[in-house]
Amino acid sequence: MLLAGDIGGTKTALGIFSPDAGPRAPLAEASFPSAQYTDLESLVREFLHQANLPVDRASFGVAGPVTNGRARVTNLPWVIDESNLRQTLHLSSVRLINDLDAIAHAVPLLGSGDLCTLHAGEPVSGGAMAVIAPGTGLGEAFLTWDGQRYRAHASEGGHTDFAPTNDRELGLLVYLQKKFGHVSYERVCSGIGLPNIYAYLKDSGLGEEPGWLAAQLAAAADPGPVIVHAALADPPCDLCAATLAMFVSILGTEAGNLALKVLATGGVYVGGGIPPRILPLLTGGRFLEAFRRKGRLADLLVRVPVHVILTPRTGLLGAAAHGLERDTSQG
Repeated sequence: MLLAGDIGGTKTALGIFSPDAGPRAPLAEASFPSAQYTDLESLVREFLHQANLPVDRASFGVAGPVTNGRARVTNLPWVIDESNLRQTLHLSSVRLINDLDAIAHAVPLLGSGDLCTLHAGEPVSGGAMAVIAPGTGLGEAFLTWDGQRYRAHASEGGHTDFAPTNDRELGLLVYLQKKFGHVSYERVCSGIGLPNIYAYLKDSGLGEEPGWLAAQLAAAADPGPVIVHAALADPPCDLCAATLAMFVSILGTEAGNLALKVLATGGVYVGGGIPPRILPLLTGGRFLEAFRRKGRLADLLVRVPVHVILTPRTGLLGAAAHGLERDTSQG
């Protein structure tokens, strides 16, 4: 029996899986607000007590880089260690993988019902696939074909330098450099990035902040959902709509960057918590226009399929697939 988890800065999803039922059929599953727990161990104990099912191994996807079996969760004050978890939870084995590595493990298992296809393209059999996922942070990963199956590879590409593509984005870079010094794509293309774009547009005088919105933002622990809701309202808040439009263009640009870097002729998969909530904006053309704006390589990207992952369980599905895959290979 495998305990699998998707460990994020906002929430942690846990499930218990058996090799017979497979990664798409958890025997027990629950989600927890990560910040309400001091560490992963206490959260897992609560879940196992609720589930009342025996487990002997674990596989966790973690929002942060994993080095030598140890990870510090991005946007959360947790340090997770395979050895400590194994001893504390009395398990035979514990494996940590990057959360985008986990999503990448899930990609080959996704069906048409899990996806919204922005562009069908011309997928190349065995071609590399890219994953970009704006949630609390910005995660990136990719998959390569080894002749028999796809293998997932982790990345921290979301922390590479943000590169503006127009004057307004250049102004955003200068604005954020004064605040943070280094400005990564995560600073402008994630849950923590949305408020940064909003603040820039407001402070630059490019839009007025309504009083009701100022009150909602002041009361919100996380301003991102407030901005998204106001942008998609009828009628929309102009300042929030401009924020989301800029966000979508930057996401499209970086998705195109990633597609070029790994030559993702098998497709690009857009995951994370934000894309399903802003799907009408992603299907409107702005995203694909920015995705393909790559000069001499634009024709290559026109052929690349682009999908949005709709299922919210992708990280957990991938962590389970990784754990069960290891069970099979070792068995």
